[in-house]
Amino acid sequence: MSRAVEPAPAYPSTGRTVPTRSAERAAYDHDTVHAILDEAYVCHLGFVRDGSPVVLPTLYARVGERLYLHGSTGSRPLRMAGGQDPGLEVCVTVTLVDGLVLAKSAFHHSINYRSVVVHGTAHQVTDAAEKTAALDALVDHVLPGRAADSRPGNAKELAATAVIRLDLREVSAKARTGGPNDEPEDLSLPHWAGVLPVAPVYGTPIPSDALAPGTPEPAYLTAR
Repeated sequence: MSRAVEPAPAYPSTGRTVPTRSAERAAYDHDTVHAILDEAYVCHLGFVRDGSPVVLPTLYARVGERLYLHGSTGSRPLRMAGGQDPGLEVCVTVTLVDGLVLAKSAFHHSINYRSVVVHGTAHQVTDAAEKTAALDALVDHVLPGRAADSRPGNAKELAATAVIRLDLREVSAKARTGGPNDEPEDLSLPHWAGVLPVAPVYGTPIPSDALAPGTPEPAYLTAR
């Protein structure tokens, strides 16, 4: 007798993670959320500074059920997240664009996308071992294998770098797929409609002008 397959664990839905529009496109399972976070490179970090909203693009990395973001120790949000209590209330978003949806009418133009929104309290990482592991994860998130193939940060560089962590607790994903949703009365119009796929393209690696002659090209550069 075969064993029943247990459903993937899911993040609980909350008032902040349930979309007010197209709620049927939302997902809360870990597999969907992790896949989007692991594929994208840049997140947008939102927080309130002096009563006004601020949104900053930055690199990030996921390690288990945590996101790590880094920046200069002089960065305002990273300083605001210092200490353990109360931390910094943030909203982190990640978006992947998969296609341009071209409809018969201007109103129904859209994009196919996959996105993740994370709400929570960010804290600065003060443990040396966790900070080192987080920085390695940030480098490897951009290109797996690169952390082991580069000089680690020295004491001066580590002192100038701050890392914050955000636990994945209040999280949702949202996606759109498929073609345009044209009105029936527009289907006979003489305009092209459909989807123009969008995907990242990795070009041929360009070596640094300062690269020593004979330095081999690492396999991970062309493994994607």
